[in-house]
Amino acid sequence: MRILIVDDEAAVHASYDRCFSPVPQPADTGQRAAEADTIEDIHHCFQGEEAVAEVARALATDRPFAVAFIDIRMPPGIDGRETARRIRQLDPDIHLVIVTGYTDFTPAEISQVAGPADKIFYIAKPFAPAEVSQTAIALCRRWQNDRELAEARAQLAAQVVALEEKSAELRANESRAMHIAMHDALTDAPNRSAFLRGLAERGRMPGRFVTAMLDLDRFKLVNDTLGHLAGDELIREVCATLQHAAPEGALVARLGGDEFGIIFDMADESVAIAACERIVTACAKTFSILGHSVRCGASCGLVMSDEAGERDPTDLVRRADMALNDAKRSGRGIVRLFDEQMDEGIRVRRLVEAGLTQAIARDELTLVFQPIVGRGDLSIAGFEALVRWHSPEHGAVSPAIFIPIAEESNLIHQLGDWVLDEALAQVRHWPDQYVSVNFSPVQFRRSHFVGHILDSVRRAGVDPARVQIEITETAIFDDAERAAQTLCELRKLGFRIALDDFGTGYSSLYNIRKFALDCLKIDRSFIDGMGRERESAAIVHSIIHLGRALGLGVVAEGVETEAQAQALRVAGASHLQGFLFSRPVAPCEARKLAARRALPMMPVPSDEAVAVSVLA
Repeated sequence: MRILIVDDEAAVHASYDRCFSPVPQPADTGQRAAEADTIEDIHHCFQGEEAVAEVARALATDRPFAVAFIDIRMPPGIDGRETARRIRQLDPDIHLVIVTGYTDFTPAEISQVAGPADKIFYIAKPFAPAEVSQTAIALCRRWQNDRELAEARAQLAAQVVALEEKSAELRANESRAMHIAMHDALTDAPNRSAFLRGLAERGRMPGRFVTAMLDLDRFKLVNDTLGHLAGDELIREVCATLQHAAPEGALVARLGGDEFGIIFDMADESVAIAACERIVTACAKTFSILGHSVRCGASCGLVMSDEAGERDPTDLVRRADMALNDAKRSGRGIVRLFDEQMDEGIRVRRLVEAGLTQAIARDELTLVFQPIVGRGDLSIAGFEALVRWHSPEHGAVSPAIFIPIAEESNLIHQLGDWVLDEALAQVRHWPDQYVSVNFSPVQFRRSHFVGHILDSVRRAGVDPARVQIEITETAIFDDAERAAQTLCELRKLGFRIALDDFGTGYSSLYNIRKFALDCLKIDRSFIDGMGRERESAAIVHSIIHLGRALGLGVVAEGVETEAQAQALRVAGASHLQGFLFSRPVAPCEARKLAARRALPMMPVPSDEAVAVSVLA
C-alpha cells in the first residue's frame, strides 16, 4: 500500500522518513516487520497541485494511494484544505490526515469539502513518530479492508440477478408466508406478533384506545377431562365469539394458550368497561364441543391509553395483564380497569419523583468526590463529582434509581444545575485539580446548553479548564452534527471533554474521530473482567492503545485491586480511579486530598505477575 506526504518543508519530509524508518528497535522487530509488509511506497510532494497530479497518475496506473498526510499552509500554492478537496474529488476512497500546527480552518470546515468524516483525520505538529506510523498502519489496513469489501460487494451484486429470478418465485408465496407468520394456526386470528405490531401502530396515532387482555376461566379442566382436541375446538369457538362481540373495528388476537388480546378505540373509561363486560358476558355460555356441553367463562383486564401518556406496546400489555390478574384474584368472570396501585413500580416511581422535587429545597442532596490519579506517582489530577440523596421517607436512594426518574420527568435539569453549582463551589478550594461532572443525554440536548454552563462557571469564578464535562455516546449519537458543534464550542471555551463508559456505546471509533475529546473513560465492567476474561483484557488494551495513538488521555474506572492497577499501568492508562485509591469522599475530605496533591504510593506486584493474572 502507498502513502502520500504533502508538505512544503523539507525538514518535515525528513521527519516523516524517520517515522517510517525500517531500522527496528530490538523489542520492536515484529511490529516493524508488519509495517514493512503493509506500506510498500512513500511518495513525497512539496505543493498541493503536485500532490493532486500525483494522485491522478496513481489512479490512472491503478496504483492508488491508501493515505495522504497533508499540511494546511503550503505557500505559494494552494493550501491543504483545497488540496484535500481536489484529492477527494479524484479519489473518494483515500484516507486524508490533516497534519498542522496551526490552521485557518476548523475541522468542520475541512470535513465539509473533503469528507466524509470517517475518511478524514487530524494530527497536530510537532508529531510523535509512533503517532504517525501507527495512524498510517491503521488507515492502510482499513483502506485494504474497504477494497476487499468493495470487491465482495461487486461479487454479490453479480449474484443479485440470479437472486431476483428466484425472488420472483418467492414473491408468489410471500403473502401466504406473511399470513402464517402473523396469524395463529389454530384460529387463523392475528397472533402475538401481529397484536404487538398493531398496538405499536395504534399508539402512533392520536386518540385514546383500549388494550384488553382476556383468558378463559378453568380452561385446563377442559383439556384434562375432554382432551386437547376438545380444548382446541373450544378455543376456536371462543375466538369466533370474541370477534363477533368486540366493538366494530377491534383487533382480536390469540396470544397463546387460552389468552386473547383486544385493541379498540374508545375515549370514555365507563364505555370501555361496558364494552369489555359485554365481551365477557358473551363468553359466559355453554358451548357444544365434540358432542359435549362445555360451560365457559372469561376474565378481562384493560388499560386506557392516555392522549399524552404511556403508549409503549410492551408496557400496555404488561398493565393490561396486571389488571387481568387482579380480575382473576377478585373472583373471575369480571372486568378490571388498570390503575396505578396495581403497579408497585409505578407507585414507587411516583413517590421518588415527588420526593426528588423537594430534595434540593430540603437540603437532602449531597456531593461526594472520587479522586482521579496519575498512573505513576498517584498525583491527584481531579475529582469526579457524584450526587447522593438521603430521603427522610425512603432513606438512602441509589443514583441508579433516582437519576433515570429525574431524566424521565425532566427534573434532571434542576438536579443537574444543583450538581454543577455545588461542584464549582468546591473546585475553588482546590489548588489546581479539575472537577469532572456527569451530564445526561437529556441535559446535553438542552437548548443553550453551552451558554448555561458558561454562565454557571463565570458566576462561580472558575476557569473552564478546571471543569471536565463527562458525556456518554448516547448523549451525542442521536444528533451527531449538533453534538459535534456543541463539543467544539465547549473546547474553544477551554472546557475538558471526557467520553464516559467508553466501549459500551454505539459506534465508538466513529465518535472519537468526529468529536472533540480530551480523554476516554474505560467502563468499569471491562476493568472488573480483566482478571477473568481474555476479551475484557483485550478490549482494555485496545482502548488504551487507541487513546494514546490519538493523543487522548485514558482513565480506567472501577480499579479495585492492586493487580488491576499494575496491569493498567503496564498497558499505558494515563489515569486511574476506583476504590483501591479512594472511595468517594465528602467535600471537606476532598479538600484535604487536593491540598496533599497525591495519594500515598502502594506496593504493587511485578509486571510479569500481573500479566499472568490478568490474562489467566
